[in-house]
Amino acid sequence: MKILLVVYDNNSYISYFPMGLAYIASVCRNAGHEVKIYNQDVYHWPEERLTDLLNREFFDVIGVGVIGGYYQYRKLLKISEAINKADSRPFYIIGGHGPSPEPEYFLRKTGADAAVIGEGEDTVLDLLRALEDKKDLSCVDGIAFIRDGVCTQTPHRALNQNIDDIPFPAWDLFPMEHYVLLREPNIKNSDRCMIVLSGRGCTFRCNFCYRMSDGYRARSSDSIIEEIRKLQQDYHITYVDFQDELLMSSVEKTVELCEAFIRSKLKFKWWCSGRLNYAKADVLKLMKEAGCVFINYGIESLDEKALRTMKKGLTVKQITEGIENTLAAGISPGFNIIFGNIGETAESLRLGVDFLLRYDDHAQLRTIRPVTPYPGSPLYHYAIEKGLLKDCEDFYENKHLNSDLLTVNFTDLTDYEFHDELFKANKILIEHYGKSQVEKNIENARKLYYEKDTTFRGFRQS
Repeated sequence: MKILLVVYDNNSYISYFPMGLAYIASVCRNAGHEVKIYNQDVYHWPEERLTDLLNREFFDVIGVGVIGGYYQYRKLLKISEAINKADSRPFYIIGGHGPSPEPEYFLRKTGADAAVIGEGEDTVLDLLRALEDKKDLSCVDGIAFIRDGVCTQTPHRALNQNIDDIPFPAWDLFPMEHYVLLREPNIKNSDRCMIVLSGRGCTFRCNFCYRMSDGYRARSSDSIIEEIRKLQQDYHITYVDFQDELLMSSVEKTVELCEAFIRSKLKFKWWCSGRLNYAKADVLKLMKEAGCVFINYGIESLDEKALRTMKKGLTVKQITEGIENTLAAGISPGFNIIFGNIGETAESLRLGVDFLLRYDDHAQLRTIRPVTPYPGSPLYHYAIEKGLLKDCEDFYENKHLNSDLLTVNFTDLTDYEFHDELFKANKILIEHYGKSQVEKNIENARKLYYEKDTTFRGFRQS
């Protein structure tokens, strides 16, 4: 079958490699299908161009994957309108974190023929086989579809436990020279960056997070190293962005992977997401030796009560010790802090600001965002139970207008007071970062003029 996969425009100067679609493209091509990528994100084509392409060129199937966010939701509706306008409209499949928890809502809003629920590789292949063989869609596990106005959701698909079996992403179908320019913390202008997944899932149950699958499945160290080696051979990658939710799934797994990196003798810098209860001094020292330059930590709050409420599985003591250990190892920490979970107060926010000011190493701008109860998360169901949200439509159409604005107020503050406190907190953090950048540029100027620093490439690139 001839398949068109759409990478929608994120309307940003930052383009992250669309890993999910690249995996889907790879398994489809390996199964003998012809795959083409429509990359609106890189080229910023208007929606009308997609309609024109579908009118000019025949495709059996078109697929779009989307995460759950205000911008992505509205973009999906525009993409869907363009698809549905085509004279020769292909069979339309949607998937990803957006549709998975609320497939019926997304099917009705987009007019798609099927929604893939959860991880897509095996499900998409089964769905394509059913279409080729003209079988009823009900024979495919892990999808939802609407027939005669009634939504059918088929049985949940069992997860692939051996994710080493999934072929590497179809990098060659994408403009890699664009994606390797992704800039991440502690990266040099000469570095070439690419996303890699070390595993899938997460072992924790934070109340603000929607999980597409239960548990955590790690790739083997050999498989990860083989992928990085190929990326270096084919695309000269020097910086790896481990974009999965939890590379530091345990102390043992982290140590095993770092030792494998060192034995491989591959030279590359990397960053990952991590857990502060696993941020032990000896582990971090090994991570540094293996090339780690940045660890993105989900701190969320410095309020003990809030941490317990959100089921974070961390204490302020663990957070503080983990950050101090990370800085001592010479690795920059990422501080992800959100505000507005159940029972949080203005004092909770001030604790977060004080912590960021105390431990900031100026690797990136640190700000605090409001918590968002994404559909499928425990916090979303709590909001509906308490009458703070009506349903999925209320979330996407009325409440969730921007990820940096309040979606649902779980605090005792008024909405105005909430935004006022958040403004004052982020004003302090922005001014703090701005001061550090001024000092950095002054120091660069001093080195340039008094030490004749020939590596200087202009203040805008410093």
